[in-house]
Amino acid sequence: MSLKDAVIVGYDAISPLGNDLDSQWQQALAGKSGIGTLTRFPLSDDFPVRIAGQVPSIDHLDYPFLSARHQAAWSSPVFKYSLLTVARALARSGIEINPSIASRVAVTYSSAIGGLDAVLHADRRMRSDNKLPPPYANPNACINMIGGKIAIHTGAKGPITSTISACATGLTSMIIGAMFLAQNRADVAICGAVDFALVEPIVAGFYTMNGVYSPKEGQEYGAPETASRPFSATRRGFVLSEGAGAVILATREFAEAHGLLYRCELAGWGMTSDAHHFVAPYLETVKQCMADAISDAGITPADIAVVNGHAASTKVGDQVEYDALKAIFGDEMPPVCANKSLIGHAMGASSVIETIFALQGMEEGIVPPTINYTPDPEIEIDCVAEGKRGLSQEFVLKNSFGFGGCNACAVLKKAG
Repeated sequence: MSLKDAVIVGYDAISPLGNDLDSQWQQALAGKSGIGTLTRFPLSDDFPVRIAGQVPSIDHLDYPFLSARHQAAWSSPVFKYSLLTVARALARSGIEINPSIASRVAVTYSSAIGGLDAVLHADRRMRSDNKLPPPYANPNACINMIGGKIAIHTGAKGPITSTISACATGLTSMIIGAMFLAQNRADVAICGAVDFALVEPIVAGFYTMNGVYSPKEGQEYGAPETASRPFSATRRGFVLSEGAGAVILATREFAEAHGLLYRCELAGWGMTSDAHHFVAPYLETVKQCMADAISDAGITPADIAVVNGHAASTKVGDQVEYDALKAIFGDEMPPVCANKSLIGHAMGASSVIETIFALQGMEEGIVPPTINYTPDPEIEIDCVAEGKRGLSQEFVLKNSFGFGGCNACAVLKKAG
């Protein structure tokens, strides 16, 4: 145990289940899906994607970054949603970033896609109205501007970086934040990710990649809430969604010196590169990433009570994750929770939202269900399909794997 260990002192998330964390958690425990009809933009009759996980509006809340003037300039939703999760996570932590600690507060909050919607809007305006882009178009599209705006809003003046690693971005953000703490470059790290990818070319692009859910030829879509099916024999791709999550890390030394409450810590982590294929995961490096995280935590696979899986609902991805789990745990595989069955795939934000759900489960001794499950004979797994399950959890393994072969795994530990 080190005084520089990363403990978790606050967190907050917004997902298709809602914008209030407690409400989201209760809906997750009830097995309620946040997937519905895609309404972010008008759908033509031949548009190939019809469903998505959409978050509710937050414009009714009283925060300065939700003013009409601020949103007129910072039009991409990545800014207001990221700022809200950070503001609420900091409030939960009890940390006030004043001049005495500002230079020791790092920001690693990031995004996989950023504000591409602002560039798309500017391009369409140039083509249809022959008008030049608004002055904030390029800043809206800078992924690092999300962390920059967070620093401006909070006053954090420590190390700042954007940890872009596709679907693993949120978890990677936490790992890089923990590295800053371990290297004594910061005492606090504002971590997390945000993504709002429900814009036409991105949604359609995932369809042409054969990534997002689509029914079998000749079949109807069916109920949207049944489409996300991790580990299921009937899985047919992920359901694209949106969201944001923030996690505040602090060194154990800082937390105890400032009387901050913490119930969980980031006990170990692993990161690997597949160096194999631009989207298809690679068993050996996925397996190594899990093994590294468990070893770094100083424990054995038998100590893991629950795995919070990446579980994107793709044929190849779910199979590789299962094969890696089988190689690590053998016949003693713990339950594997798949939150994407409830909230879809929020790109870079997915791994941090799921980590927050895992933290909630650790604190309360509950594992939320994986819904829409039909057993796959090639994947013999306990994914808590029957409904929420009471289970004491000292150690949880969180998996996240992204395009480009970006793998990140972390072991979360319940503070004793």
